[in-house]
Amino acid sequence: MKPSATDLDLNRVEQAFRKRIPGFRGPIDASKTPQGQSNPTYIISSPSGNFVLRRKPDGVLLPSAHAVEREYRVMTALSDTELPVPRTNFLCEDPDEIGTVFFVMEHVPGRVFLDPRLTELTCQEREVVYDEMNLRLAQLHCLDPETLGLRDYGKAGNYFARQFSRWSRQYDASATEQIAKMEELQYWLKNNLPGEEGPPRLVHGDWRIDNLIYEPLAPRLAAIVDWELSTLGNPLADLGTQLMQWAMPVGDDTRGLGSIDRKSLGIPDDAAYVERYAQRAGMSEVPDLTFAVAFSFFRMGAIMQGIKKRVLDGNASNPERGLKIGNLIPLFAQNALEFINREKEPFTKK
Repeated sequence: MKPSATDLDLNRVEQAFRKRIPGFRGPIDASKTPQGQSNPTYIISSPSGNFVLRRKPDGVLLPSAHAVEREYRVMTALSDTELPVPRTNFLCEDPDEIGTVFFVMEHVPGRVFLDPRLTELTCQEREVVYDEMNLRLAQLHCLDPETLGLRDYGKAGNYFARQFSRWSRQYDASATEQIAKMEELQYWLKNNLPGEEGPPRLVHGDWRIDNLIYEPLAPRLAAIVDWELSTLGNPLADLGTQLMQWAMPVGDDTRGLGSIDRKSLGIPDDAAYVERYAQRAGMSEVPDLTFAVAFSFFRMGAIMQGIKKRVLDGNASNPERGLKIGNLIPLFAQNALEFINREKEPFTKK
């Protein structure tokens, strides 16, 4: 049973659609997706077809958070590239129209894999799914932001230093209790910031399997979604995000690969995956990703803390799941510290 969209005024939403989509016909119906903890997301059905609406959450928001305007801009810019991205319809920046700023895009049917083990697939299909994910990430990082009209999409300077500063502020602003492991991780990151970086590239910001839509009947990528955290910066950040997810324990809440035997499932290990990416992205070698992975853990902890704060403030999209997510913050920090201290083989051959 799909969650209802009782927090949407369907009459106001329909009027917004009629105003901006030529020939649009109602009536409309809406169902809220279980994803979209940060920005509530809905499937809008109508005689004119199905659409997806993403909006900012209600209540007082942290500065620079929930940037649906940026999602709309980057997805629109990518519409003419080889990357599969949903076609955007319109952006409404007037919060009075339906209550918050929102944008609308096409609905892409397909499969979203929440469990990175891909238990419903064969070994061969898993190999194809992750190879497709690897290929598309390399293609994304090979794009020229200036050619896309995104030269001003991110600030200049050291990406990781900038991002660490931002997410430290976000975490501190939404803190509801003292979490010793998060503070320890924050201290380590502050004292291990990487030095100079190469030319900035378009970074997705949340590169995980559950932010991808695969075709209904084939292991091919149909759409890359959830661009809320995208910016210009160090492409290693996206690799760090994916390796972070893989490093988490197996489970419905943590959605990781833990210590399972990946080879038996047809899933590549970290080193093989990163080396294949480096070849496709034209890199001669990939530097140590320890900071990138550790930072991804910290940022995810900060995001989860923001969700928990909204639950306590009464503004959460899904309060029950939001509290469950908030309780995972110490585990994420602990996994980051273990990853930092773990002895690892080099990701690429020098």
